[in-house]
Amino acid sequence: MLTIGLFLVGLLLTYYMYWINKWRNPKCNGILPPGSMGFPLIGETLQLLTTSYSLDLHPFIKKRVQRYGPIFRSNVAGRPIVVSTDPEFNHYILGQEERLVEIWYLDTFSKLFLSESRINSAGYIHKYIRSFFLSNFGSENLKEQLLPQIEDMINKTLRSWSNQPSVDVKYFASVAVCDFTAKIFFSYDAEKLPEKLSETFAKFIEGLISFPLNIPGTAYHQCLQDHRKAMSILKKIIVERRNTVEKRGADVLDRCLNDMEKEKFLTDDFICMLMFGGLFASSESISSITTLMFKFLSAHPEVVQELKAEHVKILKNKKGSDPSSITWEQYKSMTFTHQVINETLRLGNVVPGLLRKAIKDFQFKGYTIPANWTIMMVTSACQINPDVYKDPLVFNPWRWKDIGSAIVSKNFTPFGKGTRQCAGAEFSKVTLSVFLHVLVTKYSWTMIKEAEVRRDPILGFGDGIQIKLVEN
Repeated sequence: MLTIGLFLVGLLLTYYMYWINKWRNPKCNGILPPGSMGFPLIGETLQLLTTSYSLDLHPFIKKRVQRYGPIFRSNVAGRPIVVSTDPEFNHYILGQEERLVEIWYLDTFSKLFLSESRINSAGYIHKYIRSFFLSNFGSENLKEQLLPQIEDMINKTLRSWSNQPSVDVKYFASVAVCDFTAKIFFSYDAEKLPEKLSETFAKFIEGLISFPLNIPGTAYHQCLQDHRKAMSILKKIIVERRNTVEKRGADVLDRCLNDMEKEKFLTDDFICMLMFGGLFASSESISSITTLMFKFLSAHPEVVQELKAEHVKILKNKKGSDPSSITWEQYKSMTFTHQVINETLRLGNVVPGLLRKAIKDFQFKGYTIPANWTIMMVTSACQINPDVYKDPLVFNPWRWKDIGSAIVSKNFTPFGKGTRQCAGAEFSKVTLSVFLHVLVTKYSWTMIKEAEVRRDPILGFGDGIQIKLVEN
């Protein structure tokens, strides 16, 4: 019996060592990028989720770049991954979509947003989604319809903020943008409905980038609960709209429902996920950058002064009977304002990187990227590259006066690049520009509570940045 027991223990140890060796040295028909696969099953997930209090690259990425170089391998949540801060590799990958790579999301994202399989199943679905957002949030619609609505929303929002002892910028900005976007999508009126959709979205992000462990008490479990609540509200709105006998065509949801007759992939669930993704993307990105701008502006009064000078000049040059309304030409003339926004976006890096999945084995710079491996392009690394931006972690809007368009196109991609570039990029920039216009011409503020910037790995602000807004 002792001999048999020792034999079984030896067999188990042998299998364990074989399994560990196989985990650490994945099969590859070539040379893998250098790196470590971390612990079995969980890989290096915990290191990636470690909180960092800096605008610099997340330590998970920075330490490995220093050790292995700009392209390295790892394992996140049980999935093998190649991480790249190499601009040449990233540019190459972005040009190989549907040939060597396809879009991919973390399991958390794919369960909560439009599924990977639906997005990649046909190119025309992606084209429809992109056209959907561009037609409603692109330059033409902004110029023709949305610009005055955005200004009105911001005026009401800041007036409301000034009537409160203090406001948590991230939370209140998220609520305001979510309510506004929902109004465009399906004529949502937050004041008339008992269920506050925007409040659910404001809490949703807290558990989005977390280890996908669905156990009560975990951040991911709460994230799923908030997701279900938001989806329930959206589905109810869609069903009610479908059952109305009135002629449809008043808002975005009506147009989607009308398109169902010719686009067979459009279902209630698909439209619901489409709305959910749009609400999340707009409210999260704009609220994060708005919060970071307050942090920067509070620390740099000289920037506020130049912003005021630019916008006071715009007010003086206004013509017509409605001096409060901003025109498209005036928005385009906000040179320094755009520099402030660009500098905030450059340092903001709301998401850690762009994700793709290799369709088949391919080689680059002597390395083989195996099929089905995930690729994370850390495009934000270019935005804090000291060879491109002097003192890259310093907030300096004036630097943009001397940066050429060629450098910008290669080293500034806050909204992605290529066919996957964010269709709401111009909407975000317009909203931020008008926000600054109203803010510096009508209000002043005091920082009540200043939190550290936090990355885990999505941009956050600790316990929140709170201000007291005062109307001039």
